Amino acid sequence: MTERVFVVRTALDTGMQKAADAAVENSLRQYGQEYHAKQAAAVLMEVDGSVRAMVGGRDYGASQFNRATDAMRQPGSSFKPYVYATALMHGFKPTSIVVDAPICIGNWCPHNYGNGYAGSMTLLQALTHSINTIAVRLSISVGDGNAKLGRSRIVKLAHDMGIKSQLPDTPSLPIGADAVNVLEHTGAYGAFPNLGKAVTPHAILEVRTGDGNLVWRFDRDGPKPRQVMPPGVAADMIKMMNNVVENGTGRRARLDGIAAAGKTGTTNAYRDAWFMGYTGNFVCGVWFGNDDYTSTNRMTGGALPAMTWHGIMDYAHQGMEVKQLPGVAAPQVRQPTVADNKAKSKDQQPAQVRPAVLSKRGADILVRVEKLMDDANRALGPIPSAVSTEKKKQAAAPDKGDALAAALEGRAFEHN
Repeated sequence: MTERVFVVRTALDTGMQKAADAAVENSLRQYGQEYHAKQAAAVLMEVDGSVRAMVGGRDYGASQFNRATDAMRQPGSSFKPYVYATALMHGFKPTSIVVDAPICIGNWCPHNYGNGYAGSMTLLQALTHSINTIAVRLSISVGDGNAKLGRSRIVKLAHDMGIKSQLPDTPSLPIGADAVNVLEHTGAYGAFPNLGKAVTPHAILEVRTGDGNLVWRFDRDGPKPRQVMPPGVAADMIKMMNNVVENGTGRRARLDGIAAAGKTGTTNAYRDAWFMGYTGNFVCGVWFGNDDYTSTNRMTGGALPAMTWHGIMDYAHQGMEVKQLPGVAAPQVRQPTVADNKAKSKDQQPAQVRPAVLSKRGADILVRVEKLMDDANRALGPIPSAVSTEKKKQAAAPDKGDALAAALEGRAFEHN
């Protein structure tokens, strides 16, 4: 039987994986009982879709179910960026004035988190403070007054960006009532830092045969990025979602000296809590909840999910050449506050330091050098065998090293 050997290079970073596992475990150990939350999932990928780490649950030994890929959970307000991006594609601007006021579709009447209404505000302010009624109003406006048509346009954009789940047409779709999984949700968010180009999450970078021949390489053979929204719309969304992190519901996700953008999500009865966000280097999605769909103790996406996201992303950016988000300046490094120091003192775990590792660009260069060397060796052909060397030794060359040197020298001349 012929044996086939393949060498597969993956995007997985063991350091980032350990850091993501630790961030989830630390959050659940310290705050899980307080929030009545027992499970979590996370996906970290580069902006090109390369998955660097994935946490499918708190303890693989206790449960092998992968909550990052197989658990379908409501995204809540973390779905709203698809609604707002659709609105921007249909004539709205971040400065457009919208009204937060009671609204009903049939007998369904959505309410805001605090059960109050704030009146007129800009689209930027509405997303920053995650106003439910405005997301519903936008779903009607993008359909030119036809709510069903508007929701179909939102679903189309979400699917174009990378959501694979069906997203049934319901009035509550704009505020995240339709279930998704963490991997597809994270992948879809990748279209924002890529200025409207959707990317495909992937773990395998290349496959080679045992002797080094390239069989498949993602950047050559995999799905190519697809422009699914105008770059200007994506740039506006980045600025709006950056404001969510800097001044809105996602403040606990802020990274010192690194521009970040994202969106919190909390579902009815506090069953699911999310933070989805990105920088110029990475996209990361975090979910917390319970497998049996029981409610948490009023946990929002701005609490444990944002804190865990911060921990994962803080580690991931250590030693990295930070890429700035388009149109967003890097924030100043904040001085620790009293609240920060109290939080640090409560956390007995030492801060994780990322060891120096070869960059992705450096690894790609080494792979190319390796391939060039392999091609050169194949072009030169096999080095003369010991038998032929021995014959040359007997005939003309008393020294084995001289014979081999002569053979190589002759072969080198043949290929010059």
